[in-house]
Amino acid sequence: MSASVSALFDLTGKVALITGASRGIGAAIARTLAASGAHVIVSSRKEEECESVAAAIRDSGGSAEALACHIGEMEQIESAFERISAQHGRLHILVNNAATNPYFGPLIDTDLAAFQKTVDVNIRGYFFMSARGMKLIAASGGGSIVNVASVNGVRPAAGQGLYSMTKAAVISLTQACALEGGPLGVRVNALLPGLTDTKFASALTGNPKILAGVTQRLPLGRAAQPDEMVGAVLYLVSPSASYTTGACLTVDGGYLVS
Repeated sequence: MSASVSALFDLTGKVALITGASRGIGAAIARTLAASGAHVIVSSRKEEECESVAAAIRDSGGSAEALACHIGEMEQIESAFERISAQHGRLHILVNNAATNPYFGPLIDTDLAAFQKTVDVNIRGYFFMSARGMKLIAASGGGSIVNVASVNGVRPAAGQGLYSMTKAAVISLTQACALEGGPLGVRVNALLPGLTDTKFASALTGNPKILAGVTQRLPLGRAAQPDEMVGAVLYLVSPSASYTTGACLTVDGGYLVS
């Protein structure tokens, strides 16, 4: 007999770590995974902002805690996984969502500081979060990693050359981890959001001229809201995606076909 619809998306008993979860897409993912039964570890650089999201989840009947971790700092990555291992002894879901984009402008004018910061977070951070996550998830009996990449990783955007390059690397990392993770019981997939109305994307959404130029080319004609990303992530981390790994799930309002 086929599993019920609710069972296909049931995360009861799972421990999930979401980075960049103090606002925007990450916070929306944290709320949804908690509502589906997971114990959610809400992580970003500032613990007080994470605790605000975690407290709201608990007030709604979910299970959540806050964990400060700057994924651009190696010692903080190591400390985060040590704490999770000590407190929970297991991890089933990792959503790598934290990212940075400190520079908006011509690629040829990118300075070394912006380059280093972007690479440290978006490439090195994702790499070592994934490596540590795969080990702990495998030791926990298996599970899922979702890397939040971007449509920019497929089609570089003007003024975002460096950011686009790092998101292309995240897509490649996802595929490499899927190859190695499969035999360990770890599925690894990527979410490719299009333009989403968040503080992170405010350089685009906050500029009426740029926003109009982008949305007029979208088949759906508007930017997404953070909550519109969570269904894809819930699918990828749930039992319903048990045969899905190495995939890039695009949620972009039709941007890549426009």
